[in-house]
This record gives sequence, C-alpha cells and structure tokens, in this order.
Amino acid sequence: MRLNLIKESGSINDTGSMQYLIYCRKSSESEERQALSIESQIRETHNLVSQRKLDVADTITESKSAKFPGRLGFQQVVESIEQGKAQGIIVWHPDRLSRNPIDAGRIIYLMDCGHLIEVVTPSQVFRNTPNDKFMLNMLMIQAKWENDNKGENVKVGLKTKAEKGWLPSGAKPGYMNDKYAEKGNKTVKNDPERFPLIKKAWDHLLTGLYNPPQILEKLNDEWGYRTPKHKKIGGKPMSRSMIYEVFSDSFYYGEFEFPEGSGDWYKGAHEQMITKEEFDRAQILQGKNTSPRPHTKEFSYTMLLECGECGAAVTAEEKWHVVCTNCKYKFTSAQRVECPKCHIKVADMKNPTIRHYIYYHCTKRKNPNCTQGSIQAHILEEQVDEILSRAAISERFRSWAIKQLNDMSDREVQDRNTILNSLQNTYKDCITRIDNLVRLYTRTDNVRGELLSTDEFKSQKRELMNEKSGLEEKLKDTGDRVSKWVELSERTFNFACYARHWFAYGDPLTKRSILQGIGSNLSLLDKIVRVSDENPIQFIEMARNEEPSIAPGFEPSLQTDTTAQLEAYWSKNPSLLTKWIDFRTANWLEIVEYLDYILKETQQFLTN
Repeated sequence: MRLNLIKESGSINDTGSMQYLIYCRKSSESEERQALSIESQIRETHNLVSQRKLDVADTITESKSAKFPGRLGFQQVVESIEQGKAQGIIVWHPDRLSRNPIDAGRIIYLMDCGHLIEVVTPSQVFRNTPNDKFMLNMLMIQAKWENDNKGENVKVGLKTKAEKGWLPSGAKPGYMNDKYAEKGNKTVKNDPERFPLIKKAWDHLLTGLYNPPQILEKLNDEWGYRTPKHKKIGGKPMSRSMIYEVFSDSFYYGEFEFPEGSGDWYKGAHEQMITKEEFDRAQILQGKNTSPRPHTKEFSYTMLLECGECGAAVTAEEKWHVVCTNCKYKFTSAQRVECPKCHIKVADMKNPTIRHYIYYHCTKRKNPNCTQGSIQAHILEEQVDEILSRAAISERFRSWAIKQLNDMSDREVQDRNTILNSLQNTYKDCITRIDNLVRLYTRTDNVRGELLSTDEFKSQKRELMNEKSGLEEKLKDTGDRVSKWVELSERTFNFACYARHWFAYGDPLTKRSILQGIGSNLSLLDKIVRVSDENPIQFIEMARNEEPSIAPGFEPSLQTDTTAQLEAYWSKNPSLLTKWIDFRTANWLEIVEYLDYILKETQQFLTN
C-alpha cells in the first residue's frame, strides 16, 4: 500500500523502486577524528546497498563540520529529496547527517511531509513513524549534546590549566612543552637551545640601538636560530611577523590572556624572560603604547599610607617619559609614537632616553582641595629605610637578646607549672560543684523544688558555667603564653636586625610587608612618612638610644671580637633590664602579635 501511494504521487522512478542518496561526511574537528574516513564510510554504505539491493541515485561527500548549519553537500541532499529525485538516505550513522538542531529538524520535517521515506544505517532503518522519528532525532541531538559536553569539559580543563599558570596552547619561541609530563598536567619549560637566543634578542632591543628587523637578521643569520622541528614543519628561520609578535607578547614577562580577547589574564608559572618594566620600555622603543591591555598596576605601598592632611588614602601612579634624541624635548610616552615637537618617530630614534617614574600622592577623595603634593617612590623608600635604621640592631645583640628571652622562659617554667596546677585544681572543683548542683536538682525528693527551685538552679548553673569557661581560657593562655611570647619576640628581634636588608633587596611584596611591620598608623604629610602609633620597633629603638653599643654601627669589621664583654655588659645594664621589664609588662603579646603574619613572608627571604 505504501509503495502504491508513493507511485501515485510520482515520487518513485519508472521501475517502481525507491531511489537513495549516499551521504558521507568527515569533519576535521578534533572531537570527530575517531570517526570513519570518507573512504571507509563509502565502503560500508556500498556493502549495505549490496546486501539490501537498494538503488542509489547519487553519492554525496563532503569534509565539513556539522555543528553549525550551512553545509553545501547536506543542502544538496535536502534539495534532491524535496524535488523527488530520491526518497531515502543511506548514512553510516545519524550523526553524519546532523550535529545541530536546525539540520536535524529539516530531516524530520522531510519525513513529516512524505518526501523522505527512509534513513538507512548499517544498524537500523528509520521510517516515518513516531517511534522511528523520535529515535532518529534523539541520535542526531545526542551528537549535539556530546559536542556541547566535550566543549564544556575542554573549556573547564583549559581554564584550570591557565589558573595554575600554564598557557593552554603551543609553547612560545624560547620555550617548549614538557612532553614527558603526565597528561592533563603538561607544563612549559625553557627551551635550552632557543631560550638564550630569544633572551639575547630582548637584550638587544632594550639597548635602544637595534630595531626588530636588525635583531631578526642577527637572530637568524649570526646566531643561527631555527624553529623547532616537527614531523612536517620546523627547522626554519624566524619570520619577520613572528619577531614583532615576540616583542609584543606579555607572556615573556609572566602574564598571558586566555582565551585571547576574553579579558581574562593569568600569572604564568613559567620562568620570566624579562620584567614588566623592561617590557614597557620595549613597547616605547617600538613606538607602541606601554599598556597592551587594561592593566591594573600593583604598587608596593598603596593603601598602607593615609594623607596626613585630609585622611584620604594614598595612591600611586606610573609615568614614562621619552627625551627626543633630535630636539631634546621631553614628553610622556603614553599614546605617543612620535615626538610632539619635531615629529620624529620613537621607533626611529637611536637609543632614546627613557625615564620611569612612580609617584605616591593623596587620592583627594575626602577633600578635593587637599594641598598635599606627590612624592617619588625612591624618596619614600629612603625615608622608610631611615625609620628602619633607627631601630636596627647588631647580630650580636640580636643573638644575646634571644638567648636572654630563652633563659627567662626557662626560669618561668616552674612558676608557670605552679599556676597551671592551681588552675587545674580550681577547674576540677568547679566541675564537681556543677555535678553536685545537677544531682541536687534531680533528686527524687526535689520534685516540687523543696530543696532547689528551678530559678535557683538556673542562676547557680549560669554562674558556674561562666566560671568554667573563664578557667578554661586561663588554662589555655597560661600554657601557650610563655612559648608564644618568646617566639614572637624572636621574630621581632629578627625584624629589627634584618629589616633593612629585606627592604633593600626584597621584591614588592616583601617591601610592602616591611612597611606594614613599621606600624599600622602610617601617614604621608608634607612628603614625609610619619609613624603615629606605638609598635615593637619603638621599644627596641628606645633601648638602642639608651645603650648605643647594641647598634650595628659600633661593630667595625676589623674590630677585635668583644662579644663576651658586650654580653656581660648588656646583662648588667640597668637600662636594658628595664626594657626587658617593659617587654613583659607592657602587654607585649598585643604589641608584637600583629607582626606574626608579616614576618612569615619576610622570614623566607632571609633563608634564601
């Protein structure tokens, strides 16, 4: 009956047999690389034609992803079905027809209209029935679902890799992917052959004496640079476009954007080839904007100081100036590729003078009319160093002071144990009274509260529980106080002894920590850093002022070792003994405890 209806509609050829189209598709997309090749699909579908004795009107093949509409081969199949040239489609799998809902809908619609009678695959035949159409549509949509899932999984994996600091793409010139690392944990390491050459290229650019084309010529011809060899590519000199990409890539100073154009930036875990400041200088030398992306500069001392006049926060800004080699005119490099006076391009200047400034100044958010000016970063750091120098102590005094602290701790052990025993006995007595109170309240002859009323029970229990909590806190404090006091005191003396060294040679985070260690109430007034609150450094400064021999300035390197004499003198010095009393009675824990989290970072610098 079905064949008769089709004949009447004129959709079958004169021989009365259905006509089929073979459709084979191979995508170049990565997730379909395991699919059969077009040749294999043709072989499988031809075997199917022979087994079922089907008439084939045409074979259509194409290499195109089916994730999106717009395939020419698929469009040809649809048009042939609509025109009645064929009534069936032979495919290796339904996902060859569609991996998107629009093309899947067109296949189902052709069935609904009666133009498409069958879709034949090696495992199943789909006809114009509700169940068959549902299954066919589900298999095509399942391919879409798998695509989406794979895409999301890949995105999550690549993002996780980027968050760990590893660029999820091919290695940049001078670097190489670690092919021996565990899958999913691939890292980027230095290319031992090419890293020094690319670093040398950066060094030449930063001199201002060479432009990128000149450096490229040296790189390829004099230094013998060749790209890494792979199966079919590589082993060639660096291209002109690539040298410009290298000199504009933030990856080399340790940051990268992923995906490109997303605005998501990550701190790289690979070894930096240059610094951010060198990168900015390189952009100026090439006549480019110093900020290849919206970049939030992290300054060492922002939000630590407040304006001494209006109380607003102190912020920082960075400026780059270029001195024209032709007319000696100084101009800011931001958004300028040439001298505004003589119009010579910065890229054409021979070794131009480039100056870098960082200024700290009031934000003026509380008072727009604040009169405080700005101060250069190096002047601010000189003042911080001067503050640290006032409390600097010698290593001999530091060692002696820590030894004294440990001796004092040993002498206090007996007193501490006595106090602990007393507190423990009082605590046990409190627990016993709580137990007796509960027993009294729950006695059978106290049902109506003749012995102890409910209100009396609650009142007495509340008092005992408060006493119990207080005793528990005292027990904890007594057990930890001495060891914690000595530990934090040692860190404070280490800070006083080594802070200037850490501040002079540390990274921005270390310098920021040092400034925090000076005090929590820091202000900037009339271009002078001021410390307005009491801190442990001030206690050491007072001791040093009263006994100058503890300062490092009194220890010439060629001077005879007088450590034993000095230690004996310090031990007998009434002034220093007074300072120890101050340390122990002036709530020392509260004074030095805020240094704890600061010194964890700076202590590591000393170790290295």
